[in-house]
Amino acid sequence: MASTPSAAAASAFELKGRMATLTVVRLLSSDVETVIAQLTAKLAEAPRLLRGAPMLLDLEAVDARVLDLADLAERMREVGAVPVAVRGQGVDERRAQRAGLGLLTADEETPRHDPLPKPPPPRVLDSPVRSGQQIYARGRDLIVLGAVGPGAEVLADGDIHVYGALRGRALAGVQGEGRARIFCVELEAELVSVAGHYQVSDRFAELLGRPAQVRLDDEAGLHIEAFGNS
Repeated sequence: MASTPSAAAASAFELKGRMATLTVVRLLSSDVETVIAQLTAKLAEAPRLLRGAPMLLDLEAVDARVLDLADLAERMREVGAVPVAVRGQGVDERRAQRAGLGLLTADEETPRHDPLPKPPPPRVLDSPVRSGQQIYARGRDLIVLGAVGPGAEVLADGDIHVYGALRGRALAGVQGEGRARIFCVELEAELVSVAGHYQVSDRFAELLGRPAQVRLDDEAGLHIEAFGNS
């Protein structure tokens, strides 16, 4: 049945700027069994953060020529991961397509922007973040003048400041900014993350209920410490 002129003229979709945040899986081994075993453990440790999250496979640290990329992508999907793209030397468009993945090139990884005279102002929330809400400060810091409820998620490309209890999940530097930090008046978080490095509450139980900051340390990885008079 032929489409009517009005139906043919109506747009079926729009292309918008890319907003998705990818979890980068940087492979350090080309052994699929080892990667899947360790990834399965990570998924079990933080299912709400990682299960169903779109992932970018970074093959820069391995010999991509000896890696069965299609098998790896299929096995990842079987355990609940969602690989969507790959980058690295030795991977061409045909290999990526066979694995059901997009190919990310260097040009696509580094978006070009006109230089800004000064950083954009932070996103400021005057009210608490309720359970189930997700708040993202794209390209800037996030300031919450209240609490973050259990089950809520706050994300920022820069720092995160919570002037209340942080009971949900906080992810700073989500585009890879390793200098980002998280500050809160009362640490009760389910999970904290900076530039993809994360810890769940079991790892910082001794700091729960205290003012704390979260940052990356070159030697120790993700570092969580109390501050002030706590």
